[in-house]
Amino acid sequence: MPDPAVPPTPPVPLDALLARADLGLRRIAGPADPAVVVHWAHTSEMADPYPYLLGGELLLSAGVHVPDGAGAGYFDAYVSRIVAAGGAALGFGVAPVHDTVPGALVEACEMHGLPLLEVPPRTTFSAVARAVWQLMAQARTAELRRVTEAQQSLAAAAARPDPVPSVLQQLARRLGGRAVLYGPEGTRIAAAGTDPGEETRTALAKLAEVVRPSGQEPSDARPSSASDTVAGLRLVAHALGNGEGFVLGTAAPQRDAGDHTIASVAAVLLSLLTGERHSGSGAGRSSALVRLLLGAAPAEVAPLLGGDRWRVVHGRPDGRAAPDPVAASALGAALGSSLVDVSGEVVRVLVPDRRTVERVPGWTLGVSAAASPRDWPAADTQAARALARARATRTPVLRHGDRPALADLVPPHDADAHARALLAPIERSPALVDTLRTWLSLHGSWDRTAVALDVHRNTVRQRIARCASLLDANLDDPDVRMELWFALRRT
Repeated sequence: MPDPAVPPTPPVPLDALLARADLGLRRIAGPADPAVVVHWAHTSEMADPYPYLLGGELLLSAGVHVPDGAGAGYFDAYVSRIVAAGGAALGFGVAPVHDTVPGALVEACEMHGLPLLEVPPRTTFSAVARAVWQLMAQARTAELRRVTEAQQSLAAAAARPDPVPSVLQQLARRLGGRAVLYGPEGTRIAAAGTDPGEETRTALAKLAEVVRPSGQEPSDARPSSASDTVAGLRLVAHALGNGEGFVLGTAAPQRDAGDHTIASVAAVLLSLLTGERHSGSGAGRSSALVRLLLGAAPAEVAPLLGGDRWRVVHGRPDGRAAPDPVAASALGAALGSSLVDVSGEVVRVLVPDRRTVERVPGWTLGVSAAASPRDWPAADTQAARALARARATRTPVLRHGDRPALADLVPPHDADAHARALLAPIERSPALVDTLRTWLSLHGSWDRTAVALDVHRNTVRQRIARCASLLDANLDDPDVRMELWFALRRT
């Protein structure tokens, strides 16, 4: 029998099911082991349930399959097949077929170490199955809450002045064990949590060597993670994604359903942190920030960031949830930049011009034209407008055009003066200006403009009608639209 297929939902302790007063279940045979868990409930009246079990079940039976005069041999064979299939426990209903649980069944379960539960007449098998799923749902909710809280604490730790030790401390606390960061040469850089002893320390260091790239083989020649069990502890090694040979090792007393997710989040954060430390880019950004705070111009500090021309990217998750720091860091990593800022529902990323901004699954992106530091504010505006158009047109990536335009033929001073005069009637209402600009950019689509601005379509109609009235213009005239678009491009 292969290993039981365990679902992603956490299993239910058998003791939790026994504690349900509404069920009235009673354990009458088998070990009273708190470690016994149930992955699902299954009802079967087959004399040999083995072919129908996956493992981990609470098998429910009313004994319909038991022949008259069945003795110890029948029940021994029956229970042994349940155990061989990986069944977690047997629930026997004392109605309507049997008034009591057969004594031979009790003896067989005791001999094979299978927990046997008596299901009273008032409790239906459906009620038992429903209780199992209710407990599983509660366990799943608790596990999701634990993972979410761990993610938040790890992200906060990564923002501390001592990010690497802080992340390791949080990870060790969340796993209830030990967390170690190994350097490219195999040396232990930092560790947190309870010391598991010499044997486990040695085993964890050896496990780290299994996933560490040697530099003389392809990057995919070694696994990204490996696991082992030593002295009752679950050991796991994760190769960090920066490719520099850093490895995260953990040793925990048990393996909960969310531990892998928590450790993976820590591995991503440590990949970013160790990548910065090893390359020196983090020091460069720190130096650039200090110089800006002390009055230096952006153009002076841009070389410290790695280039002279950059693109601003605005990203928004496709779901409704606002991005958190971990999601923002993941987007920055996908775009090849760690210059990331979370602003409300939008993540802003500063990307070197030499990098091509491609589609990132799960995100809608607006990309500015390449700009020098003095033009970064304008590029930020370009990216915001591109993102609004991308969301309205359901385009994964939309880039602001950076080719020469007809407007470039008009002297900037004259163009600005004309734009100010034309838009003067609505310039004091940013909502009207933004709505008109978005509406024109989307070819007069009410629905797409409403999506881009996060307002109702009737609000768009009212604002456009107000613009037409204040500007005393026929917005159905393409010449009028072209002139207004020319003016809006200058603001």
